[in-house]
Amino acid sequence: MPLGRLVIYAKDVEATALFYETHFGFRAMRLPGDRIVELVAQDGGVNIMLHPAGRGLRSGQAIVKLVFDVEDVEAFCRRSAENGLDFGPIHKADGYVYANAKDPCLNSISVSSRAFRKAG
Repeated sequence: MPLGRLVIYAKDVEATALFYETHFGFRAMRLPGDRIVELVAQDGGVNIMLHPAGRGLRSGQAIVKLVFDVEDVEAFCRRSAENGLDFGPIHKADGYVYANAKDPCLNSISVSSRAFRKAG
């Protein structure tokens, strides 16, 4: 059973939608009368549903990190910086690299080359 979508509770749904469209290539799908914006992954990945956050929810409160598979993390981080998204330092792990940032809701996001590492 594949994972189909993740829900992010967003204080500013429109700013969050624009963030994921601009930096990660999602396409926002809005239906009349629906307060949820669904971000459709253009590469067959998991969709993100943006749900308006309740008044009591603090930004960054959820303990979730969205990890995007990127073959060339350094190049992606450079391009992202040109578009206004700054990632932290690039970390080296066991056969791959990754870098972290925050979305407009202060949720943790990461770009990682782990999916492209070589076995052995």
